[in-house]
Amino acid sequence: MVKRFKEKMIHGLFFFNGLLVVIVLVGIFALLVFTSVPAFMEISLKEFFTSTDWNPTSYVKSSYGIVSMLVSTFMVTVGALIIAIPLGIGTAAYLSDIASARVREIAKPVIEILAGIPSVVIGFLGIVLVGPVIAKVFGISNGLNALNGAILLAIMALPTIISISEDALGSVPKSFTEASLALGASHWQTIIKVKIPAAISGIFAACMLGMGRAVGETMTVLMATGCAPAMPRGFLDSVRTMTSTIAIELGEVPYYTTHYYALFGVGLVLFIITFTVNMVSDIVLHKYKVKVR
Repeated sequence: MVKRFKEKMIHGLFFFNGLLVVIVLVGIFALLVFTSVPAFMEISLKEFFTSTDWNPTSYVKSSYGIVSMLVSTFMVTVGALIIAIPLGIGTAAYLSDIASARVREIAKPVIEILAGIPSVVIGFLGIVLVGPVIAKVFGISNGLNALNGAILLAIMALPTIISISEDALGSVPKSFTEASLALGASHWQTIIKVKIPAAISGIFAACMLGMGRAVGETMTVLMATGCAPAMPRGFLDSVRTMTSTIAIELGEVPYYTTHYYALFGVGLVLFIITFTVNMVSDIVLHKYKVKVR
């Protein structure tokens, strides 16, 4: 009787925790929706989603277009993934199939420590280390641009991609590897043509979670990308992402103004993007787990 009561209590506690998370998520979404609605009474949806000009404090005519922010966010995120995905998958394959037990014991904690480095420290390194190198290599006045942000976001996304990709590779049945080697394939061919394709769903989920990490990052891009509210023409231009715009302006804007509500509109768009990315990755990861079973 007591044992059954304890099981029910534990079950109820877990259910309450899960329900609480859902309530918090729905509450955040509702807050963003209801706070951003007043903005769209003053701003047309066409201007908001098609204009490249974001200038809420203009004395002539305020403008609230987020296209330049969307493009900037897309640029630094895609740039980060171009760097992080090959490095992350390669590192995961090395740790999963090539590295010795001693190397793995050293590398795993280092990767976990990398995930715990504060974003402000990464941003500081971007200003004092990565930025000057970019400026010197490309012959530009400063290195605070989209390329700098992409490199730093790649560093921040790597631990997520490596950890989940390694778990996916480790979950591939050993019979796959043994069959490939028995047929005469080399160890390298087995990794590239057997293990990685077999774990592709888990690797894809890892990349999507890394993308979500990059999209939602604030402090690093705020410090290292120049924060120029203009339409970027390339990776060597300064950019301002959606997260950095909210961080810069929300603390200074007067409450209950169109500008104030518009920033919540930007936050709503960002929430939908990150929620979609994480939802897709969760669906793919669940599909991967079912396949492994």
